[in-house]
Amino acid sequence: MIRILLADDQALVRGALAALLGLEADIEVAAEVGRGDEVVDAALAAGADVCLLDVEMPGGDGIAAAAALRERAPGIRSIIVTTFGRPGYVRRALEAGASGFVVKDTPSAELAEAVRRVHRGERVIDPALATESLLDGASPLTDRERDVLRASLDGGTVAQVAAAVHLSAGTVRNYASAAIAKTGAATRSEAARIARDRGWL
Repeated sequence: MIRILLADDQALVRGALAALLGLEADIEVAAEVGRGDEVVDAALAAGADVCLLDVEMPGGDGIAAAAALRERAPGIRSIIVTTFGRPGYVRRALEAGASGFVVKDTPSAELAEAVRRVHRGERVIDPALATESLLDGASPLTDRERDVLRASLDGGTVAQVAAAVHLSAGTVRNYASAAIAKTGAATRSEAARIARDRGWL
């Protein structure tokens, strides 16, 4: 029996996944959580073999949760299951230690098979996203440029962004200028949106 943990902040989605995967004779839903920072402890407590992680959750996203699992519970494998099929997410998820990446509209039989394959030690990646990820290349942004763009998504002023990322306004302008050049954007806000849509943030 493959014991799985489901992590998704939308209870309806979590419940639907639990119901569908619970129909499989060899898969048991051992735990469900709605926050990224609850994943590792819940997985360890439930004796989970595989964790299915949403990308966007409160308390840390699914990619951060995959990295935490790799560090604290390396025997537990993870699959990112997301609505956001952005190529940059695939690369970041694999770098974080995830063994799989599928989108939420994957048929339930395919999702169950992805769980089995990951449990056997294989990698499972949505083929279209894998191709896009290779063609799109790695993110050109540095960690600090990503921090500045993340803080810019809400459209705050340079001073507000500087306060959020604990840098001077001048340093924020420098990082923003570099990010604007790398994304081909005209403004900091546009660079932030482009980077988010490519899965770089």
